[in-house]
Amino acid sequence: MYESKKKYFYGTGRRKSSVARVRVYENGTGSIIVNGRDIDEYFGLDTLKLIVRQPLVTTDLLGKVDIVVSVAGGGVSGQAGAIRHGISRALVTLNPEYRASLKAAGFMTRDPRMK
Repeated sequence: MYESKKKYFYGTGRRKSSVARVRVYENGTGSIIVNGRDIDEYFGLDTLKLIVRQPLVTTDLLGKVDIVVSVAGGGVSGQAGAIRHGISRALVTLNPEYRASLKAAGFMTRDPRMK
């Protein structure tokens, strides 16, 4: 895992019953760790992996940052949406200029639908 002394940017994302706590580390290799497991191991469906990576593609940071996520509650779809929301919020703290493109794509908006 990552040592706690390394600087990171934090964001909390929510969707349905899921809550994701996201840390974004600059100058990374592009790894995404979800609950201690690699994203490919955690999410079986490619669609869910695509949802999680959308903010990184929008900001052209795919492969340039490392992400560590702790997510709880809900199902896999809600968790993927919560992670996307959390990554978007963390990227805005990393660079406020990303806000406009992420907001235009709809990633900054908290989905209010609850089950």
